[in-house]
Formats: sequence, structure tokens, C-alpha cells
Amino acid sequence: MLSILRFSGYFSAATLLIVLSLSFQSSPPAEAIKSSHLFSVDSLNPFSFRKASIFHNADECGSSAHKVNGRAGVCDPSLVHVAITLDVEYLRGSIAAVHSILQHSMCPESIFFHFLVSETNLENLVRSTFPQLKFKVYYFEPEIVRNMISTSVRQALEQPLNYARNYLADLLEPCVRRVIYLDSDLVVVDDIAKLWATSLGSKTIGAPEYCHANFTKYFTATFWRKGKFSATFYGRKPCYFNTGVMVIDLVKWRLAGYTKRIERWMEIQKSDRIYELGSLPPYLLVFAGHVAPIEHRWNQHGLGGDNVRGSCRDLHPGPVSLLHWSGSGKPWIRLDSKRHCPLDTLWAPYDLYGHSH
Repeated sequence: MLSILRFSGYFSAATLLIVLSLSFQSSPPAEAIKSSHLFSVDSLNPFSFRKASIFHNADECGSSAHKVNGRAGVCDPSLVHVAITLDVEYLRGSIAAVHSILQHSMCPESIFFHFLVSETNLENLVRSTFPQLKFKVYYFEPEIVRNMISTSVRQALEQPLNYARNYLADLLEPCVRRVIYLDSDLVVVDDIAKLWATSLGSKTIGAPEYCHANFTKYFTATFWRKGKFSATFYGRKPCYFNTGVMVIDLVKWRLAGYTKRIERWMEIQKSDRIYELGSLPPYLLVFAGHVAPIEHRWNQHGLGGDNVRGSCRDLHPGPVSLLHWSGSGKPWIRLDSKRHCPLDTLWAPYDLYGHSH
């Protein structure tokens, strides 16, 4: 299986058939499987995750060991910056995501990870799992957004840390001019430097867009009925995009004050109920129609199934550089339950949870 995963984004239909033939012995789950063994903060210790292999830069990468004011090189202009949340419930997914990025990168030592947390005791765990990783942990205060969060179709979407991406421009050092934001329920199976190299042009964010999706369903009848809300899309050609994979120009974000714009829509939501999902709709309201398009290969999303049943999904047609288990079903929960979906086996090789054998 590991040999199947070592591709450079060209995951062909033939390969997929091989994977499916090996995996269909497991029946698709009838409904979303809830975890009965979520991590507790007290259980997090250096032995919860196996130590990852050491990943080194290829010769053509050069060195990125430069330090600025002792800040572990965060201001080094040669670095690729990646931001991921570390949440107690999704920690296993975050660790697997980091592992996948390092494994498929030609220059893994040139990647700097920015971990957003609401718990303060996770740094040692990351250090013990990835001893040579360049990273910094940023504490996100839940109270910043708690009063702005409205109920959603799924409780997980209401967690304050889910909104930390809105504040990357404030949390990260001013010298960090661009960042890739990634959700915790995905694995990267291509060199992330290719995603980093995406040209945003005049746009502030880049993401794979899905213009054939029914855009109207992401907002309530109240939103479309009231012109003062729906008029925000006049003159724009809005398309759905998933906020779990974004390339963000932090310089443009800071100049335009996009955090305040997102907060304003969250405040409107509290009083007028203009959408049902969590942190996604404010991004659509602010950015849809103004997004630099990125190839769909960089967000093969929806593998977690829908937000109610968590049913099994297939890949979208075309090459794959990133597999994303957005939706209610998570691969680590389904694999542990022995009721996994066929594509969940593609996540398993990056899982580092458990003691070494």
C-alpha cells in the first residue's frame, strides 16, 4: 500500500481500482460512527504517538537553517509556511497530516509549521513525534469567538478552534507574508511546494473552486429574501470553495482587514440566521467570486461523507494531490471501528498513533 501512495499527484483510475478491490471487504457505515475513545488532555504524553522518521532535504533544496532573532528561522524567506490546528479530538488527524506532508516533500526541512491550539500542553507531544520539525505553537483564546458562534448542523463545526483560521494574520509573525492553511482531516500525497508556488495574482486567497455546486444552498431563505444580504453577491460570480485548503496572502489580508469583515457576518448570523454551516459561509460571503483558482487535485474533499450519515464517498475524477475527509466521518474512527470506507485505507499509512511495536 505504501508503494501505491508514493506518487506525485498522478493517482490514476487504474490505481484506484486496485485500492478499491483490496478494500471493499468492509461494508460502508450505515451512519456516522461517533468516537467513544476521544483523546483526553491528560492522556496526551510522548508515548501516544510513534516517533516519525527523520526527513531530510534533497541536495537541490539548499539550506534554510537561517535564524532571525532566535525565532527558529520563522522569518527565513525560503520557508514554506503551513498552518494547522491541534485539537484534542482531531489530534490524530493533524499528526497524520504533518507526517504526509513531510513524507512527500522534496525539501521537508524547509517547511515551517504553525500550530494553532486552545490547549497549552501539546508542544512536547509534537516535539517527541517530530524531533527535528520547524514549528511554533500559537495559543488561540476561545473567548475571542465564543459569543459569535451560532449553532450549526454538526456540533464539531461550533468549536472555537474551528474559527482560528480567521485570525492567522494576527497570530502569525508580521514577517510571514503567505501561509497554506490545512484542515486536520486530510493527507497530502504530493510535494506541498507545488501548492505553495500557486500564483494568487491580485487575490488574497486561493482555493479549488466548484462552480457547478448549488451555491444557494449554503444560505437560508432569509438571506436570499432580504436584498440587504443577498446584494453582497451582486456583480460577482460566486463559486463554492472549501476552506480546509487555502493559500492566503497575509499581507493583503492585513491591509484589507478581512478578519473584521468575517466577524461582521458572524454577528449578522447571530441575529438573522442567514446560514446553517459553521465557519464556511462567512468566507463565501467575503471571498466567493474573488478567489484565485487552484487545481481540484489539491482538495479531493468530501471523503468523510455528508454531515448526517457519514456515508462513503468516491474520489472526484482526475489526479489527486490531497485527500480530504471533510464531512462527519473521520478515517481514524472508522478504521478503529472495523467499519471503514475503502478510501480510508489511503489515510492509514500516515497514522502514527499508538506505541511502537
